[in-house]
Amino acid sequence: MAGSETHYTLPLPVFDRAVKLLVVVAPYYKDIADDLVAGACAVAHDAGADIDVIEVPGALEIPSAIAMAGRMTDYDGFVALGCVIRGETTHYDTVCNDSSRGLMMLGLQGACVGNGILTVETREQAVVRADPAGQNKGGGAAAAALHLVALSRKWARQTKGMGFRPAAASDQT
Repeated sequence: MAGSETHYTLPLPVFDRAVKLLVVVAPYYKDIADDLVAGACAVAHDAGADIDVIEVPGALEIPSAIAMAGRMTDYDGFVALGCVIRGETTHYDTVCNDSSRGLMMLGLQGACVGNGILTVETREQAVVRADPAGQNKGGGAAAAALHLVALSRKWARQTKGMGFRPAAASDQT
């Protein structure tokens, strides 16, 4: 059973200059969202990151808000938080799949995004996963964003060149 397994967690990265994270949360289930935010803020604080929190109406709006922030602000990374609980219709599948796909597309375009949108069958599952003293999925999403920021900064210092070399002076006549 996956719930009883232990998992390895990477240590938080260390930064030589400040990191700015934006948490975008959909507070549809306010108590669960509040726990997710608390966990994310605690992990960000432990890594020395500055954090801002904004709210959007629902999980489907999270990727759009992150995309706007990526274009118009100077955040280093983003944390997506929310909760989708299965209901009686297929709307659950749409929200889960499309919010996840939107975040993945942002990541593939270079955004440092930690996905902490819970997709669960029951409220009880959400409470366990959101609890900062329990599974702390909000903290895990913040840690994921921080690790991606660290990789981005590491690789930004490297250059690959233009893909060609200039001709040697003896080749030019």
